[in-house]
Amino acid sequence: MIVNINPLKLIIGIIFTIFSSILFAQKTISVFNPKGYAMLDFAITDLSDVLLSKGIEISKSDFSGANVLLLTQSEFLKLKSAGKKCPGIDFDLKAEGFCIRKDNQNKTWVVGADEPGLMYGVLELTEQIKVAGLDKIEETNQNPYMLTRGVKFNLPLDVRTPTYTDPCLASQENLENMWSMDFWTGFIDHLARHRYNMISLWNLHPFPSMVKVPDYPDAALNDVWDANIEIKRFYEVGNGQKYDELMKDTRVVLQMTIEEKIAHWRRVMQYAKSRNVDVFLMTWNIFDWGVEGKYGITISADNEITKDYYRKSIKQMLLTYPDLAGIGLTVGENMVDVPLGKKENWAFDTYGKGVLDALKLQPERKLFFIHRLHQGDVPTITTTFKELIDHKNIDFVFSFKYAQAHVMSSTNQPYCNPIIKEIEAEGHKTLWTLRNDDNFYFRWGAPDFVREFMKNIPYDVSQGFYYGSDGYIWGREFLSKEQSTPRQLEVEKHWYHWMMFGRLGYNPEMPNKRFIQILQQRFPQVDAQQLFDAWQQASLIYPVTTGFHWGAADFSWYIEGSTSHPAGTSDRTGIHNVEQFIRQGVHDGTNNQTIPEYVKMIENGGATDKTTPLQVAKQLHTHSDNALAMLKKMEANGNRELANTLADIKSISYLGKHYAHKISGSTYQALYNSTKDKTYQQKTIEELEDALKYWSLYAENASKQYINPVWMKRVGWADWEKFKEIIQKDIEIAKQGIKE
Repeated sequence: MIVNINPLKLIIGIIFTIFSSILFAQKTISVFNPKGYAMLDFAITDLSDVLLSKGIEISKSDFSGANVLLLTQSEFLKLKSAGKKCPGIDFDLKAEGFCIRKDNQNKTWVVGADEPGLMYGVLELTEQIKVAGLDKIEETNQNPYMLTRGVKFNLPLDVRTPTYTDPCLASQENLENMWSMDFWTGFIDHLARHRYNMISLWNLHPFPSMVKVPDYPDAALNDVWDANIEIKRFYEVGNGQKYDELMKDTRVVLQMTIEEKIAHWRRVMQYAKSRNVDVFLMTWNIFDWGVEGKYGITISADNEITKDYYRKSIKQMLLTYPDLAGIGLTVGENMVDVPLGKKENWAFDTYGKGVLDALKLQPERKLFFIHRLHQGDVPTITTTFKELIDHKNIDFVFSFKYAQAHVMSSTNQPYCNPIIKEIEAEGHKTLWTLRNDDNFYFRWGAPDFVREFMKNIPYDVSQGFYYGSDGYIWGREFLSKEQSTPRQLEVEKHWYHWMMFGRLGYNPEMPNKRFIQILQQRFPQVDAQQLFDAWQQASLIYPVTTGFHWGAADFSWYIEGSTSHPAGTSDRTGIHNVEQFIRQGVHDGTNNQTIPEYVKMIENGGATDKTTPLQVAKQLHTHSDNALAMLKKMEANGNRELANTLADIKSISYLGKHYAHKISGSTYQALYNSTKDKTYQQKTIEELEDALKYWSLYAENASKQYINPVWMKRVGWADWEKFKEIIQKDIEIAKQGIKE
């Protein structure tokens, strides 16, 4: 076999290796960057920390004396045109893109298309040095795949101005954190490292807690209130339901004037901007939280006072926060009985005109305006909002729940197909809402799934995505029994999970090799390839299970508790028993066969090219068994985070074994119901007894780390011990053979 070797590249590689060795010996690296950028300072701090951990210091230098040169593309071209010796770079950089090059003068070049791109380039360089060493820097060109890579963050501001998930334990545990700058700086820094460039903050009616509207001064709320009462029942706040008993027993958790609140959110938005993270504000409608009984404001779409209040609130929100990058709205959840055309007219008269009012005073300002398609449609919105759509300073985009409430269900999501042609016909883009209402407890990680998921998103019509939950607040971790002070950020605990969606949204070609290197550097106690494989095998249990047992909404299915809203089950318990598994459908983007379809096929002696329920169960066994086998080869050796990660993988694996047996048992129960064949009855009993065994192992293992039961907003109690009773009942029913 003949291998062609480029002599120049070979020489450069040898020189760079020698240079790197010299650098280590000298314990210093000199850096040239001609202009100070806040984003670049952030990235250089990370670079400095990594080098210091290797005993190397950074010093500033001029062009000629620098080992590492950090430049925007325009700065690079200026140097080159001034006769400076620069490497030949064939630029194909787009906004936020970057390249890394090594030259034959012992220099490393990081060139960004712009300031954000330069920040990402330095973060990439830092990561390469961290996981592979200074002598293994690889040249690369990277441009963002998805333009917008955001997070969906439900924002509990106050018991008087709740988000959609209020009231629930996740909200109560995080209310004060929303008013902590320490929380936001840590959260935003993590987002920047993972290549996210947008935060969407979601609240039902945020204005009383965030702005002081000149014509409605008494609408502004001082202080931050929370309820004293423990949440033990549903409050459907998204449908306008009030909870008077909670309001009768409240406490002030923070004393803040409205002016101090405004100063807080200005600081948050300024800080986010310094990390290339745009802040958007998203709402549902119509709500009067916090202003009930004031000025004649109501939730009626016909109330002219309400319209005026909303319009002026939007205007004041934009004037108050110069770094607010966009506004988004939903013509729901509290306008169900209002005709579509009337809803959109109301939305334009309030949000649309409020934005236009602000832009008249700030004619140079650029804004995004997001209109969700939930309870709306493209033609009506396009007609009604034409003035905004045509405005030169407004980027008007739609938003749609791409995977309903469950990203972890399938890499193929067909639910957007009906609206894509309509959006394309109007020449618009959409921001896909990627909802994770599945995974709250355990550290999750399947890069192959996320990569394929990203690549399958319809690209041409995409502005990007925002990823997050409705049933959870991604603030500070509160489920673990052992807590640090302050409590760990959720994005720190779930770093691998959040990194995947951000990094693969930026570059879906990021290889598994890099993920494995990152794991090896973070957890040197184990073989990173084994950890990568075990983690991914266990994590695939989520989409395999939910792809088969499909409930589109967050209240329809929560895999970690095997539960839903009580209204979603025939016995009104919310816990999914065998009957529910037989009855519930499959995800449309999978090739799965339902249990009733399978029973009918068996009875008719037919065949199918679909994945049968028993084949789904086999997939779950394979994923679980593979993960459990690999876990036996790994030990934490005193690394607490690794120990918790391995324990999470084990819990998920036991959960997968449970669902494998549960699906098989439910299938055999349905066959017995139809045929009365005692063989199926016996198989049902055996499978369900194993399902109980593995649920018990799941609950036992998970309970070592986590509190349970927990009240979740959309499904109620996630109660692992209570669920054992339901499985036992299913076993007794199977033994009695009374299902007719």
